[in-house]
Amino acid sequence: MPSFKFHFKEINWVIYLPSHGNEKRVYEKYGITYRDRKKGTGQPGRSIGLKEVLSKSTIKKKWPHSVGFFLSSKGKGESWKPDYLRNRKLRTEKAFYKFLKELSL
Repeated sequence: MPSFKFHFKEINWVIYLPSHGNEKRVYEKYGITYRDRKKGTGQPGRSIGLKEVLSKSTIKKKWPHSVGFFLSSKGKGESWKPDYLRNRKLRTEKAFYKFLKELSL
């Protein structure tokens, strides 16, 4: 299933929003998956709430974040390169939700 992807560049995390399944939910309750590319880890087993991920100290304590929105990428490991459709410097969690709204996701 295609997804919408957000790369938090400084910490090298990717948050994946599925293209279906979050209809009629508020952004904070979106079911998502994520990947910490530095550690090569993600959440265990199932999708979790967007608010839960944005509350993790790695994200929460390091605002602002440069966030790139993309649908596809090339390469793997160190050669990985996303094809960004939009880039934004976001200073708060609220700004991230506003970015989602602007993208109409």
